[in-house]
Amino acid sequence: MRLLSPANASNSGRRAPARSGRKATPRRRTAMQPPRWLKPALKGAAVLALVGGLGGGMIHLYETGLVEDGLLAAKERMLDATAVAGLRVTDVLVEGRVRSDSEMLLAALKVERGMPMLAFDPVEAKQRLEAINWVRSATIERRLPNTIFVSIEERRPMALWQRENKLVLVDFDGEIVLHDEVAPFGKLPVLVGDTAPAQAPALLAMLEREPALKARVRAASWVGERRWTLHMDNGIDVNLPEENPADAWLRLATLERDQKVLAKDVVAIDLRFADRLVVRVAPDALKRATQPAKGAPGKNT
Repeated sequence: MRLLSPANASNSGRRAPARSGRKATPRRRTAMQPPRWLKPALKGAAVLALVGGLGGGMIHLYETGLVEDGLLAAKERMLDATAVAGLRVTDVLVEGRVRSDSEMLLAALKVERGMPMLAFDPVEAKQRLEAINWVRSATIERRLPNTIFVSIEERRPMALWQRENKLVLVDFDGEIVLHDEVAPFGKLPVLVGDTAPAQAPALLAMLEREPALKARVRAASWVGERRWTLHMDNGIDVNLPEENPADAWLRLATLERDQKVLAKDVVAIDLRFADRLVVRVAPDALKRATQPAKGAPGKNT
């Protein structure tokens, strides 16, 4: 008797298959069925090929301008549709204009009556407006359905600046407003000095404390980048100190009220010393002072 192991005990009752003289032949795979391990790679390659083809096609379209032209055409059709729906420009309201040229403003806005509201770009229009010499700042709004609202702040003329033997108009920011045709602003004070426009707002605020005396100031020179010399309407120069010029200005106003110092025969008044007043007398006044009066007795009389 042959003892069976647990591994072949279940086969004890079966007959072994008859052996034939031919070996079993493995089943062949057809050419249309790639190995299973190759299928994911083929799918990935197909996707990459598709994406690459689309990308190359889009690049070609962009290079030839077809995509851009198509987008622009679609955008124009959309804007036309909004205009048909009622979003079109019928009014342009401008607030704050005094000296700015109206035609120049409209040209900078680049807006036409009847154009689609959404075709108007307020940001770009603001940049163009603020490039105009008289416009200090601008606010632009699209007020649907059909109004463009513009509010501008114009520059305030401050003085005429003598620059390179020429007078130009400057504002309170020290910016040049006009290079030519400044004759209408001839009553403004003239500034002399490379950085005079930047220092002038503080000077003019100080002069406003004595309006009557300020009206007699025709020009102001910024001397040595540290102090002012005022040129009065009768040719007298007034030297202000570097420190506490406001006190010196009030002192001059008092002298003018009490002693009419600007009516004296002087060519310059020096206020740079707090404890004394220095004046330079006109040469002809000195000559008159040293000449004897007519009819006065001489040495030989």
